[in-house]
Amino acid sequence: MSTTLGAPRPDQAAYMLRAAASAAGRSYKQELMELLDVQPDQTALDVGCGPGTDLPTFAERVGVSGTVIGVDRDPAMLAEARRRTSGLPAVQIREADAHALPVEPGTVDRAKIDQVLMHVAEPAGVLEQLHLVTRPGARIGLAEPDWDTLVVDAEDLDTSRAFTRYTTSEVVRHATIGRRLARLAEQTGFVVETVRATTPVFLDFQDADHTLGLGRNMQQAIQDGHIDEARGRRWFTSLSEGPFFASFTLVAVICSR
Repeated sequence: MSTTLGAPRPDQAAYMLRAAASAAGRSYKQELMELLDVQPDQTALDVGCGPGTDLPTFAERVGVSGTVIGVDRDPAMLAEARRRTSGLPAVQIREADAHALPVEPGTVDRAKIDQVLMHVAEPAGVLEQLHLVTRPGARIGLAEPDWDTLVVDAEDLDTSRAFTRYTTSEVVRHATIGRRLARLAEQTGFVVETVRATTPVFLDFQDADHTLGLGRNMQQAIQDGHIDEARGRRWFTSLSEGPFFASFTLVAVICSR
């Protein structure tokens, strides 16, 4: 992993797979899956399935008589998802936008949206689609970060705060979607059953740089005129030279139809 400010953006599929394989990624994903309580013979839907990270787990739980539908709009992601699930006959991969799910209304027993709503045009519209395709009694799992809670320890606290402000205002489309999940779910017609907040902690600079985009986002903040170049470069260099700490809050909501 490069520690160069503004290092190239990693391959997105590889990025997502590495993040999911991290200790923090495994922990919250396992908890989300347990709360979803996927059962044999059910139909499970993964909206924004990406490279298919969670599709094998869904397939194992629904069994040979169940169905797993993975939906994504990125052809490269779908290609990787198909490769990873090629030996799993229960899995169906469908190319579509989350605002127009290619699923028959009222047919889904379990559904998941994991760190997708922060990127879409209309989060409420995606949840409305989810309400349409799920059947009464279905369980839905939602997980999103709240990037306003991003903290990066540094002697230059003002620059750390400026970096978080830039992330929330310019980098992420819906940076505070995590805190809004329960409200949006209720407004859509779901019944919120469980709300959990976890705090992934990063003690390794390179892992944090990969997952949080410290270098590439700081470089963009400098180019956009939000942070002085010398100040930004000093801040980034200091992070790589000593003990490191960063964290943010991830919110998970389990609701029923």
